Amino acid sequence: MLRNHRSRAGGPGAGPLRTSALAGLIAAALLLSLGGASAEQGADGDGRAASAAVPASPDRTTLTRCGPELASPDGLEAQTCVLTRGGDTWARVYYRNTTGDALDAGLSLLGPDGRAVRTTCVTGADDAPASCETPREHTGGAGAAYTAVSEFARGAEEPLLLRSASNSADRDGS
Repeated sequence: MLRNHRSRAGGPGAGPLRTSALAGLIAAALLLSLGGASAEQGADGDGRAASAAVPASPDRTTLTRCGPELASPDGLEAQTCVLTRGGDTWARVYYRNTTGDALDAGLSLLGPDGRAVRTTCVTGADDAPASCETPREHTGGAGAAYTAVSEFARGAEEPLLLRSASNSADRDGS
């Protein structure tokens, strides 16, 4: 009588199966570590309260100068920043609107030569954090000479709810 002599621990074909499983685990580990590294690089370039240079390469370094985070009694929070990278400068405002109303908002980038770039920001009535940017302009002079101002109101004829600037006084008043 002939019996099947295959071992339960691993018969023919068990070696390639184990090798394939091990290769899959190694590939997954490599992808996870590469994904984390690229996520860190992307988060630094667009980080909310970043106030230092983001290390990358000399032409991809973003310098970010932000004023303080401000809040209105009506439930609006905002922080306005000037960003400079690779010869371009632009303004960005981070905000959260908890007023329950859609708001009119404007963001201006003011250059050292008196020139200004203004954009209108669309703010919904939800309370999700959001941001708005001006178009990027070629930097004329040092990026530190630029300032940004954002203004929020319930309507064009209504009083301002909040004005935020990139060069607002620090908490210590300087």
